[in-house]
Amino acid sequence: MKTPPERLARLQEVFAGHIRDPDRQEPPPDIENRRMHIYRRLFFNNIDSLLSSNFPVLRSIYDDSDWRGLVRDFYAEHRCQTPLFPEVAKEFLRYLQDNRGIRDGDPPFMLELAHYEWVELALTIDEREHSDVPADPTGDLLEGRPVLSPLAWPLSYRFPVHRIGKSFQPTEAPDDPTHLLVYRNRKDEVRFMTLNDVTRLLIDVLGDESAATGRASLLRVARDIGHPRPERVVEAGAAVLQDLLERDVLLGARIE
Repeated sequence: MKTPPERLARLQEVFAGHIRDPDRQEPPPDIENRRMHIYRRLFFNNIDSLLSSNFPVLRSIYDDSDWRGLVRDFYAEHRCQTPLFPEVAKEFLRYLQDNRGIRDGDPPFMLELAHYEWVELALTIDEREHSDVPADPTGDLLEGRPVLSPLAWPLSYRFPVHRIGKSFQPTEAPDDPTHLLVYRNRKDEVRFMTLNDVTRLLIDVLGDESAATGRASLLRVARDIGHPRPERVVEAGAAVLQDLLERDVLLGARIE
């Protein structure tokens, strides 16, 4: 005979299983369906509301029925690794990337769009601060070593995710990738900017642990793109470095 703790654990297991997947998991015995309906609706609607607010663009391209079906699949099939509500969006992204993939009826850009929307939340709740990284904001960005903010994330996607919405839903990826920079400034505002290939390359170089001075980094970019006049790249790049500094993407020059 099961002990009371064992019976309670079994009841909780059956209860949770039914709440997650009521179509395939039987409810606990001797509990009125009206009461179970309240729990089913309460738990599901909380997750639905949370994901709708975390992924507003993705939500907008699904009709109500299809969206609720997507949320229901996540709710039933995925086992979250954290009890924290701010992490549910990350768990949803993990589900899309690792378990669900693209299914019939899903737009081909779904995974990239979900990732792009998650990044904004991730940067918002990131506990790191600009002041955690020592840098001189008045330092020489060309002769010194520019410091890239840890709250600046360069991203590349097959689809132009920053343009996707209810009225723009491409069915095929364009030939050229989309490069974006998502960053949190010193006012704790999350901002977005598009990058061309050269600026994306520059940010990658600056993020390299072995990065040298700003001038050396720009000369490396000039070499990588095969520019015939490297000093022109340095001249143009100096303005780019200053712009990134003003946006808080660069924090200044490294304090040696």
